[in-house]
Amino acid sequence: MSAEGGTKAIVAALAANLGIAVSKFVAYVFTGSSSMLAESIHSVADSGNQALLLLGKKRSERGRTPEHPFGFGRERYFYAFIVALVLFTVGSMFSIYEGVHKYHEATGDHAREIESPQWAFGVLTVAILLESFSFRTAIVESNHIRGDQTWTQFIRKAKSPELPVVLLEDLGALVGLVLALLGVTLAVVTGDPVWDAYGTLAIGILLGLIAVVLAFETKSLLLGEGAGPEVEKGIIDALESVPEVDRVIHLRTQYIGPDELLVAAKIAVDHDDTAAEIAKGIDAAEAKIRAMLPVAKLIYLEPDLYREKTAEAGAEDAAAKG
Repeated sequence: MSAEGGTKAIVAALAANLGIAVSKFVAYVFTGSSSMLAESIHSVADSGNQALLLLGKKRSERGRTPEHPFGFGRERYFYAFIVALVLFTVGSMFSIYEGVHKYHEATGDHAREIESPQWAFGVLTVAILLESFSFRTAIVESNHIRGDQTWTQFIRKAKSPELPVVLLEDLGALVGLVLALLGVTLAVVTGDPVWDAYGTLAIGILLGLIAVVLAFETKSLLLGEGAGPEVEKGIIDALESVPEVDRVIHLRTQYIGPDELLVAAKIAVDHDDTAAEIAKGIDAAEAKIRAMLPVAKLIYLEPDLYREKTAEAGAEDAAAKG
């Protein structure tokens, strides 16, 4: 992923959400709409989330230390996971709580109609325009690296968390704004504030679903994902194209950061090869992998003889992947 593209999408989303949050709070004060309050908290949470993503990117750029010999690349995954938690707790749970509270109020003896609805309509319209700009920026930046993947595949397979997170947040924000606009409109047209409560509950459920998707995807990245079958096949082909490498006995890969892949392989060499020839072959193999896959910055190749024992190990490795 282009680091510049990811940062551009985050900054666009942050700027939009800060402006939207202020305007929604103003609209809530004038209207008393629970949908507007839920959307206000949603925008505040989103603004904090974008700040967390920027912080994660910054902290991940620190150099290696003796305690962290592989660097801090996974901090980006950690902060993306925190974003999912914030979206669930602050955004989803608050909206559901507010929706339930508003529902009981609307169906009780102290029902309160929405006041000055023009504020809500005006703010929501402006918010939809600003969120559309942010969403469009995220789509444009994602298309630079998405290739022929569907949007679902891109979100599930992306190793850099920022763009998928911003995409889902912006999508949720747009749908949430439409739900808020629908809830306020129905409450004004029917004179029944219960529709405002329904809109608030729908926003809370929507945010909860998005938070769960983000949590599962970032959890997988935190635990450590491999390069995938197609990329690993390319690595094996590159290794076996080197004359000094007879075959790859088994291979392990893992992303230790969005832009850094660890490659570890046991390779079979000819028993008559000298140490100098084996070293030459390993250097050539590493060069081929890096030329094909620039993110493969850490490569460890272990030369061995192809024996029954190592063949069984490779078979077990293949079975485990299957």
